[in-house]
Amino acid sequence: MTERPRHVPVLLDRILELFAPALADRDAVVVDATLGLGGHADALLSAHPRLTLVGLDRDPQALALAGERLARHGSRVHLVHTVYDGLPDALAGLGLRRVQGVLFDLGVSSMQLDVAERGFAYSRDAPLDMRMDPTTGQTAADVLNTYSHGDLTRVLRDYGEERFAAKIAKAVLAERDKEPFTSSARLVELLYAVLPAASLRTGGHPAKRTFQALRVEVNAELDVLRRAVPAAIAALAVGGRIVVESYQSLEDRIVKRALTELARSSAPPDLPVELPEHAPQLRLLTRGAEMADEQETEHNPRAQSVRLRAAERVKEAP
Repeated sequence: MTERPRHVPVLLDRILELFAPALADRDAVVVDATLGLGGHADALLSAHPRLTLVGLDRDPQALALAGERLARHGSRVHLVHTVYDGLPDALAGLGLRRVQGVLFDLGVSSMQLDVAERGFAYSRDAPLDMRMDPTTGQTAADVLNTYSHGDLTRVLRDYGEERFAAKIAKAVLAERDKEPFTSSARLVELLYAVLPAASLRTGGHPAKRTFQALRVEVNAELDVLRRAVPAAIAALAVGGRIVVESYQSLEDRIVKRALTELARSSAPPDLPVELPEHAPQLRLLTRGAEMADEQETEHNPRAQSVRLRAAERVKEAP
């Protein structure tokens, strides 16, 4: 990596505002479950001098760069190399049972997009890798070169919401018989050739959905998220807050379902009086999903697709 990628935290002011009531003027712990380059973490630590931050990331490069950025905060920072569903083990390893905040900033990070060799960006030719932790697991090339037509169609359809998933999968299988896929440019070229002309004129870059689907599959992002959000909620102390930034509808649906389920009463419909054990565990802090305003999206293109949801724990689990 020849230069440090530019990193602009998304919805930073709003995130600071949401966490402030749980952190201000007290000893507190926040887990940044997707640390990235540490922009949100740095701002939280600066705003709250008594805050301890636990930063999780599966990407060793991100942890190293974030560690440099956060070094000035000294012993208030604990970094853990783990996927975000490893949150319970990370807290147990530090002797922590409850925390006052958990932040998720989902999707691919600025660094991963900006470093061409990682293979996340379809705008530049690079090896088809897409692993958030480049030390382990299958690559995007492995998926393209080994999955059956049915499995590849499922990945593109379910994770990329690609209408032409079966057609793309058929073309991939035909092309890989000639030569295995290794580079992003060849895949982009195939998509331009296969997708109908009408679809190329609308909906953004034709590779966007396919690259998203491959990334989600390679990193098991949705499966991890389904485990991570309930684990994060379980770790919250009463009064603690969870804030999640999602960048595609599949992530946002998982987050919405997990938060709204615990923000409803569990009392049977015919019960005349709600008993304390049936009261909601969470209070939603956002009305639906919040989006970035026009001013932020102009200065930070990554904010264009963000959907932010937040909740506060108001009751311990029964």
